Amino acid sequence: MDADALDSAKWDLATASRILAREGVVDAFGHVSIRHPGDPERYLLSRSRSPELVSRSDLLEFTLDNAPVAETQHRLFAERPIHGAIYQRRPDVMAVVHSHSPSVVPFSVSSVPLVQIAHTAGGIPNPAPLWDIRTRFGDTNMLVTTQEQGLDLASALGSESAALMRGHGSVVAADSLKRAVLLAIYFEVNAKLLLNTHVLGGEIVSMSPGEQSKTGEMTALPLVVERTWDFWTSRANLDGL
Repeated sequence: MDADALDSAKWDLATASRILAREGVVDAFGHVSIRHPGDPERYLLSRSRSPELVSRSDLLEFTLDNAPVAETQHRLFAERPIHGAIYQRRPDVMAVVHSHSPSVVPFSVSSVPLVQIAHTAGGIPNPAPLWDIRTRFGDTNMLVTTQEQGLDLASALGSESAALMRGHGSVVAADSLKRAVLLAIYFEVNAKLLLNTHVLGGEIVSMSPGEQSKTGEMTALPLVVERTWDFWTSRANLDGL
């Protein structure tokens, strides 16, 4: 692929990182990656840096086994296996977001399911599957630092767009970077709305399978994806990108 196309992909990835920070999905921690636009056996991810500070110069290429393609002196994210394993297992996935968004985490440690109640959250699972690192790997520091752990997480994700990580956060996967950002943001929005709804008491009315399908189709429309991307881009700090 030509250099301009790769630079454009890097621009979008750095923008996505800052959008996710601005919208409260990531803070000092969390990361977003894309499958390399010219080589499906590689992906692009920032060096270890807080998402709101990521620029194009921070982005590095990795193999699906999470090794940097070029030698680097930069510190790297320990949880690269989250990304590499999902790209290995899911050839349809072009972007991955890992976050600890605050309204999502409570559902990872509760028997209360995270279901879709908001139409703007179309495309998220209903309910979201849960992955617990302790089931196979015992007591850990909760970080996904080996390919075996990453592949186990990818198995729990299955064909879904998102999965909860017990006591940790979530992972979101999509067929484009902009859709991954949309789903990650509305995964958090939907979780916050659901928490507020539980405070009211009474029965929770989630989307029917038909509504889930139709709202998912709606949020996949290019018009919706571009409209939300433009809005979030206008709010993010893109200085020095």
